[in-house]
Amino acid sequence: MTRIVSFLPSSTEILYELGLGDQVVGVTHECKFPEGAKTKPKIINSSFEAAKLSSTEIDKKIVELMRTGEDIYSIDDKKLKQSAPDLIIAQGVCEVCAPFTKEIERAVSMLGYRPDILVLDPHDLDDILVSIMDIAEHVGRIKEGRELVVSLRKRIDYIMGKSAVRVKTNNQMYRPKVLCVEWIDPLFSAGHWIPQMVEIAGGINGISSRGSPSRRISMEEIIQFQPDKIVLMPCGFDLSRTLQESKVLKNNAEWANLQAIQENEVYAVNSTEYFSKPGPRTITGLEILAKIINPARFADLVVPYNSFERVANLYTK
Repeated sequence: MTRIVSFLPSSTEILYELGLGDQVVGVTHECKFPEGAKTKPKIINSSFEAAKLSSTEIDKKIVELMRTGEDIYSIDDKKLKQSAPDLIIAQGVCEVCAPFTKEIERAVSMLGYRPDILVLDPHDLDDILVSIMDIAEHVGRIKEGRELVVSLRKRIDYIMGKSAVRVKTNNQMYRPKVLCVEWIDPLFSAGHWIPQMVEIAGGINGISSRGSPSRRISMEEIIQFQPDKIVLMPCGFDLSRTLQESKVLKNNAEWANLQAIQENEVYAVNSTEYFSKPGPRTITGLEILAKIINPARFADLVVPYNSFERVANLYTK
C-alpha cells in the first residue's frame, strides 16, 4: 500500500474521490474535505493564525514573511517521520496558497530519504483535470481518474453549451462584464482558473487573464472596466468571513459609485470550498458563477447551501 502525504487540500480531495482515503497518512491544516480528511495527522501548519487577523493584516504578514525569507508554513517533523510517506503530492502554482518547493526540500531533508514526489501546477480548468489524471496515474487508479474527469467535463460542457445559446429576439448572447475579487484589502483580481470560469459561465472577464496569477489592482482599473457584476472571493475565506471582510469597502466613495454597486450586483461566495483550491469542487464554483452571471438561464442548477449570497445594499450611501 502506497503511503501518501498531501501538501495541498485539492490533492487530498482528489485522493478521496479516487477511493484512496485510507492511504492518506498526512495532510495540511487546510485539508478539511471530505470529513475523513479532518482526522488525518496535520503535517503542515500555517506559521500564523489567519483567523485572528483582518485581510489587511494577513496581507502585511505575508509580505513581511516573504521579504525576510521566513516561513509561511511549518512542518511537523515528528508527524512527518511517523507518516513515512512513499509519495508526497505538492504544488508549484502559488507559494502563498500552499507549501512550495522550499517545504518539499525541507521535508525530504527531515525524512532522510527521498520519497516519490508529484508536483502539480494547474493554472486553468484544463490543467485541473490533467492534475486529477496525474494523481490517478501515480497511484494506479487510472480507471477511477478517467471516470471522475469525464463526469467533471460533462458539467463544464453543460455550462459552456447553455451559456452559448443566443437569445431569439436579437440573436445575441447576454454577456455581462464580471470582476472577481480575490482579496479585498488591498484589492486583488482573481487569476489562474477564475478568468476562464467567468468566460465559460457566460461573462466577460476584463481585468485579469486566464492562467495568470492574481494581482493587485487599482480602483482606476475597476472604474475603467465598469463591471456589471462583482464577485467577492477572497482566497481561503468562507461566505461568512467574506461578508464580514467586505464591510471595509462600505465607506469607499469610488467603490460605492460603481454601476454594479448601485444596481446591487455584488455577490459573495464561499471561496475556500469552491474557488481557491484547484480540485473537483472547482466545477461547483463554475456552476455558482453561472447562476450569478445568468440566474434565469441557469435556474435549473442546484448549488450547495451557503455557497453564495447577493450583498444587497451593503455599500450604498
